[in-house]
Amino acid sequence: MATSPADMMSAVSHSMQERTGRTLEEWVSLVQANGVDPLEQIEVRRWLKAEFDMPQNSQWAVADAAARAAGWVRPTLEEYIDGQYTGAKAALRAIFEAVRPLAEGLGDDVATEGRASYVPFVRGRQFAAVAAATKTRVDLGLRYRTAPESPILSPARGPGQSTHKVSLTAAEEVTDEVRRLLQIAYEQNG
Repeated sequence: MATSPADMMSAVSHSMQERTGRTLEEWVSLVQANGVDPLEQIEVRRWLKAEFDMPQNSQWAVADAAARAAGWVRPTLEEYIDGQYTGAKAALRAIFEAVRPLAEGLGDDVATEGRASYVPFVRGRQFAAVAAATKTRVDLGLRYRTAPESPILSPARGPGQSTHKVSLTAAEEVTDEVRRLLQIAYEQNG
């Protein structure tokens, strides 16, 4: 079963004192006392790395907790998606909507999660991610242990944990080949 971001954050938070010498609450107080805007989570993470050489997962946990303490509320999945397909990228929503049911339809164990800049699809681990990469292109990132041969597949380092991607400029490009590539990624990440 996939571990949700909330589950991962909880696990990191519970072991914070053991790993860092401070509780999560102590780290939040330190952020508040040092003038870092807790609503700027990227800046909080950078500060924690620069000042304390804090590991990445701990940075995320502290930044999330500090932002929540300052009143930030995590967007819903649909709010994340809406935010990615606005303005100049609004026309790309049709591509996302063509990919989404293919990924979600691969099995009852598929979870769709929200992120600020992409939407990951997770099984045992993330197997696919969709991002509005430019004003004219959506990248379907796929994670493979062994990549299949395909003329539309290229190596990638994102979105998300992807090892390869398919670049899509129209919903009509979401073909049976895209479905096949998604299926293989799903099977390799159970």
